Amino acid sequence: MSLVGASADRQQRYRLLARAAFFVLFVIAPPLDLFRLDLTLGHFIFFGQSWTLGLDAFIDGDIGPGGAAVNLLLRGLLPIAAVVGFGVWLSWRYGRLYCGWLCPHFSVVEIINGLMRRAWGRPTLWERKSLPEQLPDGRRIAPRTLWWPVVVIAVIGFALLWAVALLTYLLPPIEVWGNLLRGELTRNQAIFIGAGSAVFTTEFLLARHLFCRFGCAVGLFQSLAWMANRRAMVVGFEQRRAEECRDCGNACDNACPMRLKPRGMKRSMFTCTQCARCLQVCDQVQSANPEGSLLHWIDGAKAAAISDSVLKARDRTEHRGAETQRPQRNATKRPVSGP
Repeated sequence: MSLVGASADRQQRYRLLARAAFFVLFVIAPPLDLFRLDLTLGHFIFFGQSWTLGLDAFIDGDIGPGGAAVNLLLRGLLPIAAVVGFGVWLSWRYGRLYCGWLCPHFSVVEIINGLMRRAWGRPTLWERKSLPEQLPDGRRIAPRTLWWPVVVIAVIGFALLWAVALLTYLLPPIEVWGNLLRGELTRNQAIFIGAGSAVFTTEFLLARHLFCRFGCAVGLFQSLAWMANRRAMVVGFEQRRAEECRDCGNACDNACPMRLKPRGMKRSMFTCTQCARCLQVCDQVQSANPEGSLLHWIDGAKAAAISDSVLKARDRTEHRGAETQRPQRNATKRPVSGP
């Protein structure tokens, strides 16, 4: 599947399917023993099989130090290096693709954004201005206070689900879900779920975007890898046609779940999740324009050209500033008086 060149609506259909499937996988992976760390057993479970470092045989004297080193390499270091290496390569080439297309946390962020916009016209509590009621696709969202109970239920519900799901990655899922449904949680289980639900409720309601921007280590490393590649996939803006988007009401800015400015420079899009919502709304705004959307996903030489033009523009600005300041500094020097 090629993302660059695919229609905006098709991209969103792909993304919806990917997000929904991965969120379900996130919840059911522990009960199905697809992947979890069982603290009661002291090792990982991977596709129903025990995944250990193989050191028990060394402790029992069945293998020597060389065999133990091989087990550590094959069962520990190499799998970790493979996962990290693939993640770095994917981020270096495509940016925070995992965040926008798979991350179960970001899926919750977008759902709450949409519900909150229906409740009071803004996707977050910190938004200064209400968004336009008229959407680029012709639909209209008029804020209604009746949506606030739905927002609260969604926030608390997702917070509880996240807390329980995380606990099932650490303890036997059947035990956790069974105790929860029967109301027989152990003291430690109740503390974990209660504290986790409280933290996630606060974060989902007040700081979900701040976490994605500054608190998520996975997202931060993706952004750093992406910024290091001038040829990486990025949203490109046709500046020569900038006048054609003067009357769109900043539709792309309004659609961005991360509250970014998609028409800005790459460095200002450091936390872009490649969700392509800006591409979709721009395509809708320019639906009657024969030249089509002004925003496109670009990569390779085109992406590098944008980075080069930005760097050259910055260098020219800094050079002009230095030239302007030099005469001023010379003019401020006091003349040396004669004897």
